[in-house]
Amino acid sequence: MQDTAKYLIHADITAAGVVERSDVVGAVFGQTEGLLGDELDLRDLQDSKKVGRIDVEIRSEGGQSFGEITVASGLDRVETAILAAALETIEQVGPCRAQIEVAEIEDVRSAKRREVVERATELLNDFEEKSIRTEDIVETVRQQVRVADVTDYEGLPAGPRVADSDAIVIVEGRSDVLQLLKYGIKNAIAVEGTDVPDAIADLTAGRTVTSFLDGDRGGDLILKELAQVGDVDYVAVTPSGKSVEDLSRSEVMSALRDKVPYETVASAKSLDSIREEMTQTGESTTADGGAVTATPSEDTTDSQPGPGTQTGTAQAETTQAETTDGTVVEETETAAVTDAATSETTPDEGDEPAIPSLSDHIEAVIENHSGTARLVDEDATLLAEGDADDVVSLLESADEVPRTVVIDGDCTQKLLDVAAQRGVGVVVSAGHGEYVKQPTAVQVRIEG
Repeated sequence: MQDTAKYLIHADITAAGVVERSDVVGAVFGQTEGLLGDELDLRDLQDSKKVGRIDVEIRSEGGQSFGEITVASGLDRVETAILAAALETIEQVGPCRAQIEVAEIEDVRSAKRREVVERATELLNDFEEKSIRTEDIVETVRQQVRVADVTDYEGLPAGPRVADSDAIVIVEGRSDVLQLLKYGIKNAIAVEGTDVPDAIADLTAGRTVTSFLDGDRGGDLILKELAQVGDVDYVAVTPSGKSVEDLSRSEVMSALRDKVPYETVASAKSLDSIREEMTQTGESTTADGGAVTATPSEDTTDSQPGPGTQTGTAQAETTQAETTDGTVVEETETAAVTDAATSETTPDEGDEPAIPSLSDHIEAVIENHSGTARLVDEDATLLAEGDADDVVSLLESADEVPRTVVIDGDCTQKLLDVAAQRGVGVVVSAGHGEYVKQPTAVQVRIEG
């Protein structure tokens, strides 16, 4: 009956003695008989299925009994209310004085409506989370294709050519492997942490190994450990403070093309010094046995170099010939190599001075204890400068979103929160401040 009932009468009962369920049911039928007339007689209503069974839960404590009575009703609202009021006329249960008080009349349909609303809301939220907007279709397909290309090499994320390639690129994480796959580089493998796995150490034996790690202290430490447990031939130097997953196609190709022998890195004071030297000179440091292989098109192969471009073209052709055994980049365009090569020119005397690097800003702000803060874009161009204490307001009011914030002061939670909101990638500070949660999208470098 309760499954089809429209209303539920909930009543509380108190008896001055020990009574049982049968005593309560008997009192309900006996003391309401004839009270409401033939039309609302409980026995007749039960026989006609207009009233359900009377449920009683009773318990005894300290010589008294307490319980709840539930009656399912298929009558209308008025008749149900009358029946509920009739229950309160019961004054005795068995041999004991008793009192019944109706707590509420529950509208079963209303409760079901609430359940329908709650469930419909859950279904709608789940539907919206899983739905794909039209503008997201292309990116979603690209992402799924990239994920499908990621293979598993002894538990580590890797490109599909790692197992059979003569040359490999070692990166930090799965996202770096995905980024390189996006640009056609199919022989990258991730170390997945600062502890270099034995599988990668073994993999470096007998192969041309290029390390391509993030430009932070973590990447530098991984490189040192990798060189201790395995064989590293070349190092692709990333911009300081940048992750491989953040690099554009041209930046990735340039870094791999201009890789340096590991011996050069080992003898240098730091990777930052090499980065600064490469930024200031703009000279290629590509070594033999390269890491980039491009598939030349017919137009590039047959065409003759024009005036002023012979040096760059020859360099591109030499790189292709020397790296045909490496196959780090598969199915890429010749332009990725030739464009970068032909664009390298030696500045004449009298030209404008070299563009400042991020290291220059760090030296000017932090190492010189300037007490200031600078907002710098991805090309190390100064966007804004102000007092270090006002760095948050300086960042909030900046017209152009900076790539890096350099501050002669501590990194604070407020600064990190605003940096994440504005889309800043790196915060370089003089010291660690008081912050409990670092946004995943913001890297923190301490140069103090």
